[in-house]
Amino acid sequence: MTRPAETPRARTRGSAAALVFGDLWEYDPAPETADPRLQEQYELFINGRFIAPRGGRYFDSINPATGRRLARIALAGKPDVDAAYRAAARAFPAWSRLPGRDRAKYLFRIARLLQDRAREFAVAETMDGGKPIRESRDFDLPMAAAHFFYHAGWADKLEYIVPGGRARPLGVVGQVIPWNFPLLMLAWKLAPALAMGNCVVLKPAETTSVTCLKFAEILRDAGLPPGVVNFVTGAGGVGAAVIAHPLAAKVAFTGSTEVGKAIMRQLAGTGKRMTLELGGKAANIIFDDAPLDQAVEGIVNGIFFNQGHVCCAGSRLLVQESVAERVIPRLKFRLRHLRVGDPLDKNTDIGAINSKAQLARIRGLVAAGVREGADCYQPACRLPDQGYFIRPTLFTGVTQSHRIAREEIFGPVLSVLTFRTVEEAVEKANNTPYGLSAGVWTDKGSRILKLSTELKAGVVWANTYNKFDPASPFGGYKESGFGREGGRQGLQDYLQIG
Repeated sequence: MTRPAETPRARTRGSAAALVFGDLWEYDPAPETADPRLQEQYELFINGRFIAPRGGRYFDSINPATGRRLARIALAGKPDVDAAYRAAARAFPAWSRLPGRDRAKYLFRIARLLQDRAREFAVAETMDGGKPIRESRDFDLPMAAAHFFYHAGWADKLEYIVPGGRARPLGVVGQVIPWNFPLLMLAWKLAPALAMGNCVVLKPAETTSVTCLKFAEILRDAGLPPGVVNFVTGAGGVGAAVIAHPLAAKVAFTGSTEVGKAIMRQLAGTGKRMTLELGGKAANIIFDDAPLDQAVEGIVNGIFFNQGHVCCAGSRLLVQESVAERVIPRLKFRLRHLRVGDPLDKNTDIGAINSKAQLARIRGLVAAGVREGADCYQPACRLPDQGYFIRPTLFTGVTQSHRIAREEIFGPVLSVLTFRTVEEAVEKANNTPYGLSAGVWTDKGSRILKLSTELKAGVVWANTYNKFDPASPFGGYKESGFGREGGRQGLQDYLQIG
């Protein structure tokens, strides 16, 4: 981050050379140099093989940090989706009858292969989605492997998932995942389905298909039987075909609330099982007895992690009125020191917005906040000349009626509201159609327990934010969807119990 009117002076902090602009440090670039081993063109993965789409059509996957093509991706048609389902249906009898300990061996092998290639996959994930390499390397890849390790441990313990009940796999599962955590969402969906003996047809988001198709190489190297997992790629039409296919015993979808509602209407009366993990507008609540410096770090992590492309992002900050004047300056100070830029630079805190369309939506909602009278603060940082970038944004003077307080922005934009009492905080936090997550910052354990029951959210974090574990169930209420992923509860959604 630089200030154009100032002349930089060289300093040394430890062994790292830096330029200083006023009170801000500008470090030399530290790019990640691992080879992502990308191909110029990726095919569909059906029945254990890479095959060209029957229509012969492809689309471009764009690197959001440069705006240039990263790879050509096969565009599946309905015949391709049908072929994937038929391959999965053929594979299901043998896979479901395989002893759980043998299914577990495949999942353990997949997890270890992913760990072996973690650096390569982290670079590919960053180039395809725009997130900082530190997040891909330190969160997405380790957590994806952890899900396969965790669910492998359950594969031979079906009788303990529902004590006294008989648990059986559902059959072929159709899964559609979003673009904000491509590899991690893939692991969230695939690992429990496979561990419980199901076969899968999965469609990644059209803007982030590369790591999914690279992951097919790991499935092949792990020796997974053909047809157990199939990947079809494309836009919304392909996802609709995956969801509507008659061979699907269950549909698992993560994405927008609008699409989730359409899926519910489409599947009504079909008898298919479904789980939906949809949008969010989470409240992060700061009380006057909270450790404020710790809370500010939690606020920053809650909204600016992955450029705010997080369904459970703490995009609404509720601050007790008596400490608002102490919290806001601290937040602005932290925003001034966030580095926005090249996602492959290890010093970058906020990378590129996933797509040109998403950048336009974020800018439109920021403009709406300004028009409606909220006070907008953006630090004076220098943005790259190419790619899709936006400064971290803080709005104060926000009311419940502002669009930025009601609509999911899915970007690095934080709206600040104030409250006086615990009851007012709960009322404001619950005044949303969403119910995915919330955060509470206070020194009182009794208050944490009280709010954990009164906040209508699937996950409530206490004095932290964005903490995940494969053993902990995740999901929402209201328009944030239903069903759980992770933990024993998430496994039940991939089983027939009776």
